[in-house]
Amino acid sequence: MRVEPLAPPRSVVGRGAAHGYWTGLLPLLAALACLTRVPSFTRPLWNPDEGYLAVQARLLAHGGELYETVVDRKPPLVPWLYEGAFALVGSQSLTPVRILAVLAQLLTAVLLASLARRRWGDRAGRTAGVLYLLVSVGLNPQDAQAAGFEVFMLPCTAAAMWCADRGRWAAAGAAVAAAFLTKQTGAAVLLPVIWLCLRTGGGARGPLARLVAGAVLPVLGAALATDPAGFLFWTVTGSAAYASFTGSELHVLTRGLANTALCALGCAGLLPPVARALRVIRAEAADLWLWLAASAGAVLAGLHFFGHYYLQLLPPLALLATAALRVLPRDRLVTAVVTSALCCGLFLAWGLFAPRAELAHVQRLAEATARRTEPGDRVLVWGMHPETYWLADRAPASRFLTAGLLTNYSGGRNGPQVGEKYGVEGAWPAFRAELAARAPALVVDDSRGKPYAPQRVPTLRKVLVADYEEVGEVDGAVLYARVSRGAGTP
Repeated sequence: MRVEPLAPPRSVVGRGAAHGYWTGLLPLLAALACLTRVPSFTRPLWNPDEGYLAVQARLLAHGGELYETVVDRKPPLVPWLYEGAFALVGSQSLTPVRILAVLAQLLTAVLLASLARRRWGDRAGRTAGVLYLLVSVGLNPQDAQAAGFEVFMLPCTAAAMWCADRGRWAAAGAAVAAAFLTKQTGAAVLLPVIWLCLRTGGGARGPLARLVAGAVLPVLGAALATDPAGFLFWTVTGSAAYASFTGSELHVLTRGLANTALCALGCAGLLPPVARALRVIRAEAADLWLWLAASAGAVLAGLHFFGHYYLQLLPPLALLATAALRVLPRDRLVTAVVTSALCCGLFLAWGLFAPRAELAHVQRLAEATARRTEPGDRVLVWGMHPETYWLADRAPASRFLTAGLLTNYSGGRNGPQVGEKYGVEGAWPAFRAELAARAPALVVDDSRGKPYAPQRVPTLRKVLVADYEEVGEVDGAVLYARVSRGAGTP
């Protein structure tokens, strides 16, 4: 294989004026970021995560307390981000957070471009930024186009590497903390950051101490700003059952293989150059390989293999491809960009034109819910689509926005470990108290034959038999209206 001589790292940044470089590159990256996110604006929402966040934000805006009356197995930054966006422009549309998602992708691309330029020169910077944005949509659109946790986590992980590359250890630690506070798996970037700290700092205590302080203090601040015990439980210790997949092996394996294949297709322009130049770039890009390995571990964590988990792989892959293309013949660069652009176009067309049957179902269910209730009524949606609350503009009757937290069906598990006894610790006493204090005017059973159907959940079944009557059906989902307006009998 013919290769070009390696250019000296870091010193090449002095070539040309930085101002002129970014003046030319930023508009290109901004236009590409907007183009690749066009499908995200064509649906009211893309997946249940967006719906969950939208409902959480409304509850927080009306006095809800995170990890107490508003709960999820996620850190607080993205719920706060949604709440802030809704406070500025209202909660009827996700357009504000979609715009923020475009900016997050643009910031990620800029940070990767800056990191690549510092190491390998101007052309490498352009390559990294463009390649990242082209592959950023290479998954099922419900994963790639949603304004979810990973999209807002990626600029934090890129910022951590950017700061570590420049020896700004306190800032690097703060960026790691921001990544963790966006989604727990964002903390995986700490491994390559520590490696860079030890390599460039010579094991000195000062840089490592600044890194640790930068990472720990924001997390402590977030815990104190919410509820420390609740923060610890919902973000760390209370998710053991979520990782179990007993009885769901084939289901999980099928999802993992499908999403891995989709990610490989989206990265079809990146993988060949990385494979071809593997031996050449292995030593000089050790931190990037460690970043990729840590990100792969984050994808594997919990053994759920949802498509949006794979987004975490894309920044280190874009940089590794950039490093590889720098030492390969120049025509490989054209091939990589063209291939990535064609795959990007394919996924954009999928996002623009493919029907979303599940979204249509939830919209019909929300319309029926709104018709049968008053604006001040509380509703219980027994299913995995919390967006029903948001679309119907009705408040949930419980802090548990899905049946998953109460039955361990979270993550689409379809094995035997689904039921009341497998729910989150302490969930059922709290759920019973909520139903007793303020019974929902309408219960929407959206289980549709899933293992968490009321027939398999004694507490809910008793409530429905005692106090509710069936009043309608929407695509297999059953609606129950309350017969007595008195206190419920959980």
